[in-house]
Amino acid sequence: MDVFILINAEPGKVFEVADAIAKIEGVGVARAVAGQYDVIAYLTLDDMSRLASIIERVQKIQGVRRTQTSVSLYRE
Repeated sequence: MDVFILINAEPGKVFEVADAIAKIEGVGVARAVAGQYDVIAYLTLDDMSRLASIIERVQKIQGVRRTQTSVSLYRE
C-alpha cells in the first residue's frame, strides 16, 4: 500500500525535518515542498502493522509540528 505523510514543520526546520524523516526505515522518500505542508514523505508498505510506529517516529522528530497521514486507495 502507498502512504503519504504530510508534515508541518517549525520555521527554519524544514530541511532538517525532511532529512531526519528520510532516514527512518520504511520511508521511501521525504521531500521539502512548497504549499500547505512543508514536507511530504512517501512509504510503500506490505501491511498496516508498521505504519503506527513510523508515524510515531516522525512525530518525535524535533521541528515537527503536525502530521496528517493519507493511505492511497486503489483497485487492481
